[in-house]
Amino acid sequence: MGVASLGQLPEADVAEIAFAGRSNVGKSSLLNALTNRKDLARTSNTPGRTRELNYFDAGGRLIIVDMPGYGYAKAEKALVKKWQALVRNYLRGRPNLMRVFVLIDARHGITKTDEATLAMLDETAVSYQIVLTKADKLKQHERDAIFAATVENILKRPAAHPVVHLTSSVKGTGIAELRAEIATLAN
Repeated sequence: MGVASLGQLPEADVAEIAFAGRSNVGKSSLLNALTNRKDLARTSNTPGRTRELNYFDAGGRLIIVDMPGYGYAKAEKALVKKWQALVRNYLRGRPNLMRVFVLIDARHGITKTDEATLAMLDETAVSYQIVLTKADKLKQHERDAIFAATVENILKRPAAHPVVHLTSSVKGTGIAELRAEIATLAN
């Protein structure tokens, strides 16, 4: 189900997790890989395709929320501001939100735009965890370096979960481990 305004949010009676990240970081691809479905979440090469909070029921024990990407999006500025307000208000007022998985493109590491989102999550005391995506695009020594830099960055952050996941939706790297982590958050 898609949610375009706070009034459309479902009852907060099942644990929720959310996926956040810059536009085109691979949120939909990761969601499809985690659920072993090719078409659960629509993927696109055009930034800003996800325009609302997309809710997916994981067997009645967990709700997965695919959030609009932050940062660059091919959309009107007023529409982008509307998405940003929706996401901010959702994060601040959802008592059953167990964790936000913040996806970071491993090729770029944590950017200034990501930093602003992490600071907002720290400020609102929303528990979050970093998931590095597109690991298949890097050589092993590059993956090791970005992983170490990311761990060092989040150790200073009050709301960050200390475990970082390195994933590739294409190769399946880290998917089973992330799936197992998510399972611990279900009702």
